[in-house]
Amino acid sequence: MSTGTDVSLSSYDEDQGSKLIRKAREAPFVPIGMAGFAAIVAYGLYKLKSRGNTKMSVHLIHMRVAAQGFVVGAMTLGMGYSMYKEFWAKPKP
Repeated sequence: MSTGTDVSLSSYDEDQGSKLIRKAREAPFVPIGMAGFAAIVAYGLYKLKSRGNTKMSVHLIHMRVAAQGFVVGAMTLGMGYSMYKEFWAKPKP
């Protein structure tokens, strides 16, 4: 059996912090989506006591939709950014 394939084991030598930084450089909208999701959840928890006469289930549904919308928006922008880098910003050979 041939072992001629060049397998890089550098990803196994990374710690969690450097792996997160590397992934954030490759796809910058992923941490933005995660941060936005966390911010919306924190805001929803903060506003939980002062929601007025709105039912708890309605408040939670609104916060879930807002958080999911932010993540989907960040994913869409990230895909558009990666398509721009790959197809339009690539120098012509």
